[in-house]
Amino acid sequence: MLFSILFNAPKRLLVASGFVGATGWIIYKFTLDLNYGTIMAAFFGSFILGIMSHTMSRHYKRPVIIFIVPGIIPLVPGGAAYEATRLLVTNSYTAAVNQFLEVTLNAGAIAFGILCAEIFYYIYTRIKQGYGKLKGKTYRKGYHMNNRI
Repeated sequence: MLFSILFNAPKRLLVASGFVGATGWIIYKFTLDLNYGTIMAAFFGSFILGIMSHTMSRHYKRPVIIFIVPGIIPLVPGGAAYEATRLLVTNSYTAAVNQFLEVTLNAGAIAFGILCAEIFYYIYTRIKQGYGKLKGKTYRKGYHMNNRI
C-alpha cells in the first residue's frame, strides 16, 4: 500500500492496490518455497499480479497502471542489481556478470509475466464478448472495425 501512496493512487483504491501487490508477492514467495527458482517465481508473481490488476481495473473502472506499478515494485530485483554493481566495482568480473545475468533474466521474467497476463486477459475478453461480433450495434455505411473506409 505504501507504493500506492507514493505513486498518488486515488485514496479509495489504496486497499485494492495493496491487495493486488500483496497477492503478487505471496505468489512469488509461495513459488520460491516450492523451489522453482527466482525467475519462475518472478514470472508467476507478475502474471497473477497482471491478471488481478486487469480484474480490479475492470471492477473499479480505472486504468490498469494504477494497480500494476505499485504491485510490481516489490518484485523488482533491486538488491541483486546492487550486488552485481558492487561485484563489478570490486573487480569480481565473473561473479558480476553472473549476477547481472540473473538480474536481467529476473526483470525479463517480470515483464514477460505482465505481457502474458495482458494477452490472456485480451483473449478472455474477446471470447467473453463473442469474438468481437457487433451484437446488434449499427455503424455507418462503409465502416468496419478492421478497415475504416
